[in-house]
Amino acid sequence: MSATERQSEDGSSPFSPAIDAHTHLFPKRLSDAIRRSLTTETGWEFSHPTARPEIEDVLRAAGVTAYVALPYAHKPGIARGLNEWLREQAAASDVLLPFATVHPDDDGVADIVRDAFDGGAKGLKIHCPVQECRPADSRLEPALEVAAAADRPITYHGGTAPMFEDSPYVGADAFAELVASYPELRVCCAHMGTYEVEDFLDLARDHENVYLDTTFAMSTAATETMGFDPSTIADETLVNLSESIMYGSDFPNIPYPYRAERAGLLARDLPAGTVRDLFARTAADYLGLESESDFALE
Repeated sequence: MSATERQSEDGSSPFSPAIDAHTHLFPKRLSDAIRRSLTTETGWEFSHPTARPEIEDVLRAAGVTAYVALPYAHKPGIARGLNEWLREQAAASDVLLPFATVHPDDDGVADIVRDAFDGGAKGLKIHCPVQECRPADSRLEPALEVAAAADRPITYHGGTAPMFEDSPYVGADAFAELVASYPELRVCCAHMGTYEVEDFLDLARDHENVYLDTTFAMSTAATETMGFDPSTIADETLVNLSESIMYGSDFPNIPYPYRAERAGLLARDLPAGTVRDLFARTAADYLGLESESDFALE
């Protein structure tokens, strides 16, 4: 019996309660610019709301009890403002977990990250191809040291999908450099490390501090939108690595319904414990939440 068929007594989905470990929330002008750029690059069209209250309406209706908002600075000089804006958004929400960002060419990268953590940021986001930096770029070293000292995780766009196969800043080898250089850091490669999935899965097998998120790569639209077939990742892999793989969506910047992100995973014949790991417990561990019960994950 698949997870979608194993309904609880009250009829709710096994997806809920869940943490969405990969969403985006930006000021409107920046959000609009990001969408225009994505549409130009990929042809994708977007219809989901971009304002926090409306985003949260969709997530809550699906059963999400906490979500991680990941900012990224596409140029120097804007990271501090983005971090402060997201902190303000989080202060008005009981479900938003803000991350911070920094650009490798910012002045005082360590201070920017330290101030963000002091203000409540739960982790750091680096978008390697957009920010033109490898995961362990020497310009980021002061920021990475702050994250390690504060025991905060870092989520990277560190893979080549969906449009970065020629980028010198991404790939499994570049991510392995990070893991070797900062073995104390909890780090996540988004999108299951596509398109070098097997290499990233091996990194997660070999290093307990390496995580992957399912964002985009495990959606029912993945073959159409990014040329990756989620069925190539076996159920056995998800079971064996359930403590290293966590659910994410990229919402609201997805060109398909939100349910498509979880439907494929829920349709698999996975043990209940694996399902809870994928949709909640692994993210709670990655984020260093003091108590899963804070987000109704018991």
